[in-house]
Amino acid sequence: MKDYIAVSSDFSLEEWINNPLEDAAIKQDILVQDWMENSEEKSESFDETDDIYDIEWVNEDLAEQKSLTVKQRRIIGNLYYYWRSYKESSGQGGEVYNHVPCRTKNKGRAPDVAYITPQLVKHFGELEIFPQSFPLIAEVASPADLAEELIAKSQEYLRSGSEEIWLIFPENRWIIAITEKQRLVFTSGDIVYTQRLLNGFSVAVDELLE
Repeated sequence: MKDYIAVSSDFSLEEWINNPLEDAAIKQDILVQDWMENSEEKSESFDETDDIYDIEWVNEDLAEQKSLTVKQRRIIGNLYYYWRSYKESSGQGGEVYNHVPCRTKNKGRAPDVAYITPQLVKHFGELEIFPQSFPLIAEVASPADLAEELIAKSQEYLRSGSEEIWLIFPENRWIIAITEKQRLVFTSGDIVYTQRLLNGFSVAVDELLE
């Protein structure tokens, strides 16, 4: 999901990579303070945990992704559940995450949903940030996202270690499965299936997008 606002920052990419969670926390404080100073509807009971922002490093700035819509949250939750359940029931192992940071060459990203193979889990262990793109990634488009920009982002993932990316467009009910060699489009009424990772996984497009 590209829907973000870039905000000038004193953080370098290397600082983001060394401690993305601390940078995100600092940025979250800035966002909350700005909201409190500029909102026309200030609230005494404002809760910082109501909106959790994903922090990426894009074009030499920390980039705050806008809050997810209810529909996006539901689809992300559905896919996380399906991939996690399948990797366990199929015995393929690995780990499934959502909004976990990774590095793509000279950028820092936080994909909506990501799968890591057991081999890579064993090799890298528990890291604050994954040093390359995750092998299998899904991004759920917001109403403001442009298909061309998400496709460009998928190429960024492919160039830095990903083998397969799902671009999910809820409004059009499209899912594009992208690998280095092909792009497959699945629409309402189709069964979408993995190409290279989590072998054998499939789910109805309409079921995933419900």
